[in-house]
Amino acid sequence: MVEVTAERGKQLSSRVSEEGAGWSCTQIGTFAQLRPGRKGFTWFNARTLWRSRNEILSGLFGDPSGQVRRRWVAEQEARGADPGFRIRPDVGDSFDFLLLGDTGEGDASQYAVVPGLLKVGDGTSFAVIASDVLYPAGSGNEYGDKFFRPYQDYDAPIYAVPGNHDWYDGLGGFMRVFCDAPPLRPKPERGLRGLLWRKPEPIDERRLAEARKLRSRPSQQATEQAAQPGPYWVIESDSLLVVGVDTGIKGTIDRQQADWLRRVSRDPRPKILVTGKPIYTRNEYKPSPLEGGGTIDDIIRDPAHRYVAAIGGDVHNYQRYPVKVGDRVIQYIVSGGGGAFMHATHTIQRVDVAGVHEDDFRCYPLRGDSLSFYSQLYAKRLRMKWIYLTPDEASCIMSEQIGNDPVRPLGQVRITRRMRWAARLLGSWPMPFRLPVATVFHRYLSELSDWDTPPFFKQFLHLSVTPETLKVRCFAATGCRTQELDPPLEDEVSISLS
Repeated sequence: MVEVTAERGKQLSSRVSEEGAGWSCTQIGTFAQLRPGRKGFTWFNARTLWRSRNEILSGLFGDPSGQVRRRWVAEQEARGADPGFRIRPDVGDSFDFLLLGDTGEGDASQYAVVPGLLKVGDGTSFAVIASDVLYPAGSGNEYGDKFFRPYQDYDAPIYAVPGNHDWYDGLGGFMRVFCDAPPLRPKPERGLRGLLWRKPEPIDERRLAEARKLRSRPSQQATEQAAQPGPYWVIESDSLLVVGVDTGIKGTIDRQQADWLRRVSRDPRPKILVTGKPIYTRNEYKPSPLEGGGTIDDIIRDPAHRYVAAIGGDVHNYQRYPVKVGDRVIQYIVSGGGGAFMHATHTIQRVDVAGVHEDDFRCYPLRGDSLSFYSQLYAKRLRMKWIYLTPDEASCIMSEQIGNDPVRPLGQVRITRRMRWAARLLGSWPMPFRLPVATVFHRYLSELSDWDTPPFFKQFLHLSVTPETLKVRCFAATGCRTQELDPPLEDEVSISLS
């Protein structure tokens, strides 16, 4: 097991200095050398949005993920997959692994995570991607530049749970890459949903075979007993179970998967849940419903099941909520900063959900950095220089709005009317009239806020397991060379497993 704290994380983090946040980036990192020589991903494209139409259609006409998932599971069982969907790597009772979420745009913001991830991940036993391996629609023909190439030098197996974007291809690309599954037999669907629904894209097997060569070393392949069996699974070790669930497009768990989850959860070993949809995010509670009644969180909270953490992707930043449940604390974590555009944190109001105190809540980027980031972007994009807020100004605004002490030391800043109106337009300060700016900004404008220059405010997790303790560390990826060499440690929590 690699001891991370002693060797890495010495670089000052965003909680200490602007330099640690990447604002004074004097040398861009080497990540650009890893990228293929073609234009990066963009949401400013009608074709990209059209390929993602199944999100809207599932809301209008119902989410078919559960039905399709049952077909995938039946096919995997017929091919001899482990009946308990177990993954059994040879890791012993102490090991390390990585977890990152929402990775696959294939652009600078994804590749900027890679150098630091390889440094911190040296010696880890495996990695897990939590949600949205590929954007915009999970096509098996795009895994080359969005999965195999960026992680070609990560020297261990990678497992994944699918996100909503992976489902826009009917899970065809995901199942082919992670489970080596052949395509499902076509099953025509009637009605308007069947007419408009995006159908799975035929996979170019030659192209996929060439992409696989990028991760073809024996150390990168799972053994037969450690192969990924399906879209949901459980990684077993002596000290901890890592339970991965597939939340489909809209977050509902079908009855078959729910029954499996209950069976797995009765195992007496401690557990963490990895899910495509976080349960706590943006100071809101969003437990995924189970077909037939109840929620995933009902299973997590049952003390007999011994869950110590639940980690979800889908939201593209880092958040941690230590929720007291009875006489124990469960860590609910959002880890979706693995490569996609950044979801704002400056629109998260003072935290009080589930009794979590604001002082115990953690997020990355810091709210002030998020506000400054977006103010800079829109000052340029809209040619409105007056809305730009320096990191110091933005941090002061957020401190006054949230009612807490600034996380890092600030200079002398006097909050002005201009600053308040800039914060209002960017969703972090209440409007004097009814207009849900923060909601609109978070839900509908984030995709239009992607950029390809540092600082990126990306992140990934390093988890260390022993029989007594689980340590979860959040490392930053800014795109700056200094932080590539020594990724800043933004958050750390130790969880008892005894």
